[in-house]
Amino acid sequence: MTTAEALSVIPAAVLRNLSDKLYEKRKNAALELEGIVKHLTSAGDHDKINAVISLLSQEYTYSPQAHNRKGGLIGLAAVTVGLTSDAAQHLKQIVPPVLHSFSHQDSRVRYYACEALYNIAKVVRGDFIVFFNQIFDALCKLAADSDANVQSAAHLLDRLVKDIVTESEQFSIEEFIPLLRERMNVLNPHVRQFLVGWITVLDSVPDIDMLGFLPDFLDGLFNMLSDSSHEIRQQADSALSEFLQEIKNSPINEFVKLGGDQLVPYYADILGAILPCISDKEEKIRVVSRETNDELRAIEADPAEGFDVGAILSVARRQLSSEWEATRIESLHWMWTLLNGHRSEVLVFLNDVFDTLLRALSDPSDEVVLLVLEVHACIAEDPQHFRQLVVFLVHSFQHDHSLLEKRGALIIRRLCVLLNAERVYRELSTILEAESDLDFASVMVQALNLILLTSPELSDLREDLKQSLVKDAGRDLLLSLYASWCHSPMAMISLCLLAQSYQHASSVIQSLVEEDINVKFLVQLHKLIHLLETPTFAYLRLQLLEPGRYIWLLKALYGLLMLLPQQSAAFKILRTRLKTVPSYSFKEEKVARTSSGIPFFNGGGGLQISDDGNPNENSHDMHNGINFGSRLKHFKQIQQQHRLHLKSETQSRFSSASSMKLFVLSKFIELEKVEKGILLLAWIFQSYFKKFLKDIKSLT
Repeated sequence: MTTAEALSVIPAAVLRNLSDKLYEKRKNAALELEGIVKHLTSAGDHDKINAVISLLSQEYTYSPQAHNRKGGLIGLAAVTVGLTSDAAQHLKQIVPPVLHSFSHQDSRVRYYACEALYNIAKVVRGDFIVFFNQIFDALCKLAADSDANVQSAAHLLDRLVKDIVTESEQFSIEEFIPLLRERMNVLNPHVRQFLVGWITVLDSVPDIDMLGFLPDFLDGLFNMLSDSSHEIRQQADSALSEFLQEIKNSPINEFVKLGGDQLVPYYADILGAILPCISDKEEKIRVVSRETNDELRAIEADPAEGFDVGAILSVARRQLSSEWEATRIESLHWMWTLLNGHRSEVLVFLNDVFDTLLRALSDPSDEVVLLVLEVHACIAEDPQHFRQLVVFLVHSFQHDHSLLEKRGALIIRRLCVLLNAERVYRELSTILEAESDLDFASVMVQALNLILLTSPELSDLREDLKQSLVKDAGRDLLLSLYASWCHSPMAMISLCLLAQSYQHASSVIQSLVEEDINVKFLVQLHKLIHLLETPTFAYLRLQLLEPGRYIWLLKALYGLLMLLPQQSAAFKILRTRLKTVPSYSFKEEKVARTSSGIPFFNGGGGLQISDDGNPNENSHDMHNGINFGSRLKHFKQIQQQHRLHLKSETQSRFSSASSMKLFVLSKFIELEKVEKGILLLAWIFQSYFKKFLKDIKSLT
């Protein structure tokens, strides 16, 4: 089996024409070669046939000359045709040189390699399967070839190979799936079409169970749903729809049960592909993705069986930052599902997701925020996590005032529903009591107070506070809120009115000094006067029908009236309300007390006034175990801290403003433009004055 033997049976003219640059000459030489091989085959002279194949391979198909390669390729195809039924025993010599030519830099060589392999495959049919993996790999690369003619030739070859595979009993799906899985994440659109085509064809073969291997390539199919090419998206959707229909028609009617134990390790990967598709612009894709997601979430998997809670949680956390609301919502549903089914495993990864969940509280979607709160509430079932949640929440409000303004009420109200209103308010009060940022503490308390007075979810809390002077539960709640409510005079007055501690409310009002009656205070007072007209304070308005019994209530309301500017709307509202109170003379009554401890007046005598002009509470400072005298002292101390803080800030701002004005004036003086400097200062003062007038007008 030597080159000499091959040369002895092939005329020199034939060998010369095989490497000719003209296709027609190469074709004619191939036909002559086919006749020679047929003659050798009928004579059974396989040694010479091997010599011919060896010559064509070594001297032609592996030649550096392109025309030689083309001749070698057409020659090997001609040999195969000449061998007919005996070709199978020579395939190990024939096919490898052809496959090698698929990677040649000359596009015409690659084209003729496709043509040669096509002719070889037509002859050997099923015997061709032993080379399927190498052929599939080559076809996958040719699908993305830069030359359109090569792509076209590869497409024809691909169709023939598919026909051979579908009719072959030797094809091994088990050996093919790893090849498919390795290529499913390729982004090239031509390769994606090639892969979907193979999936669809193999799924149509009755004897091949592609459904059983679905987890191996499902992730890749879902990724194709977001491809920029409409055709690829359509093909992937069609394939997925077909699999979904097979699932529905199978005895197992749930997708996640189909893969059994094989599917479990791939849950995170599958979820990573599904969640983005839930927000796809095409409805079909959204529907299929949502159905698959729901089926996947309904699983009851065990971490001991490979169910990776951390990996799934990581996918959900990552998709929580998606720009699409539907995807963010489903991510939160997954977190909630994992918490309910695998709480201990999720808490191990809590630090990885907690910050992301906190940031999600600022999400523009109310539905997302409500779901985030449900996840937080689920985490906060444990006392230590509850404390951590509330501390982080207060910290978030402190560093993002817009979050408090826009979402504060929604967040607090929902947490009160999910985690018990009293528990939430007690914890918030404890944290704010020790808050060193006095400005933030005041703002936060005002926000909590407004929620307390207006939210339907906190009606039970309000009812408990109304009984603070007669029941232990109400007393304990009042005492737990009192210290932090000291940060806001108006919040404290509101709390006292709600708790029916009218005498103490009057004492708080009279403890206020000139520095306390600022624009912010008047704005808060304005809100309170309007709240007094709401159903929340209906009981208080009805008590005004008995002025003799609720004299401290009257005194507190008149105290508020005296603090309001007479031209303000709040002044007119409160004055109108007080005009409806039955006539009563303060001079005709004296203080008495019911058995419940609620103060009222009867008999003669006047108010007990101390030397400093304040009502004397010394004899009545204990009600249901509450020492209102010491509470008032604490309130005054906290308010004194606020006054000193405000004074310090004012001086600092004034100092900075003065420095700026002097600097500007000095620069103008240096430039001998004193008049302009003075005008500039006048403009600055005018701006401050306009802002002050604007604040005042907001009260009227």
